[in-house]
Order: sequence, then structure tokens, then C-alpha cells
Amino acid sequence: MSRGPTFWIVVLAIAAASTGLYLEHRRLNPPPPQGVTVADVGELPPPATFLSVDGKPRQLSDWRGKRLLINFWATWCAPCRREMPLLSENAGRYKARNVAILGVAEDTAGSVRAYLAAQPVDYPIVLADSDAPGGSLSFGNIRRVLPYSVLIGEDGRILRRKLGTFNQAELDAWLAP
Repeated sequence: MSRGPTFWIVVLAIAAASTGLYLEHRRLNPPPPQGVTVADVGELPPPATFLSVDGKPRQLSDWRGKRLLINFWATWCAPCRREMPLLSENAGRYKARNVAILGVAEDTAGSVRAYLAAQPVDYPIVLADSDAPGGSLSFGNIRRVLPYSVLIGEDGRILRRKLGTFNQAELDAWLAP
């Protein structure tokens, strides 16, 4: 049985479409750099050391025993900046319930200090390199888009992850123990 040109055109079209889908998937979900562990929901994130905006080291373990919302942001990210007042307001609201909010800036210390001088928040802000342990990639942000948030349980395990901004109802659903 001989196969006509239509058969081979269909085969080539399917092969081209499959290759395109694979390449687009790899573009949207690149593998992490060598040596970076990406934690998933239910897992412990890698040990992380952050730097405060004044250069002092802070360990992720400093917040162990609390329900911790980590919000990754940058000064150049408009949705991040719009979300910060909501996070700041809720940091005080939930503090008595053993909940903490931590802002992790994937930005330069100078830019973060200048931004916070003009727009202070009521929760701690630390710095992290996006591809280093403690950066958003190690907490599952494989798309590397900000804002990105992670909820850590009292036992230190990742409970939830979110790409994008919160509204009050979503934040309440995340933070209420």
C-alpha cells in the first residue's frame, strides 16, 4: 500500500505541532539552574538565608512555628506595589493569630530601601536572589513571575502557592488558621 503526499503532509504537520508544543512548554517551564532545589506543596523548602535591607542575615527558620505568608516582589513590579498596602494592613490583623507576613524582594538593596522610605509597610522585608536558595524559584516559582506568594505552615512545610496578587477574601482564606 503506497502512501500519498497527503499522508506525509499530515505526518509532518503533526510532528511540527508536537515539537512546537514541547518547545513552548520548555519556554514557560524552564528547568532550574544547576544546584537549585525547587520545593513543591507539602515539602519543606530548602534552608534559606535572606538579608535584611540593612544587610543583616535572617534565616527562614526565624519564622518556624508560625503560619508564614512569603510574598516575593520587586520595586519595578506594579502589581507587587499595589498589593503591599493590603499585605501591610493584614500583617497587623493576623499577628495575634500566630501568622506572619514576610516580603522577599528580588531587587537591589538600594531600590528597596528607597521604595520603603516612601512607602513603608508593617511587615519585615528581606532580600533574596531569585535563583538562590530562598529566592522564589526555590519555593516553586518556575515561571519566575512576580508577585508570587507561598504559605508555609507552622511545621515549615509549603501549604499553598499563588502567582499574582491577592484580594481581601483570598488573603483571609489563606491566613485564617
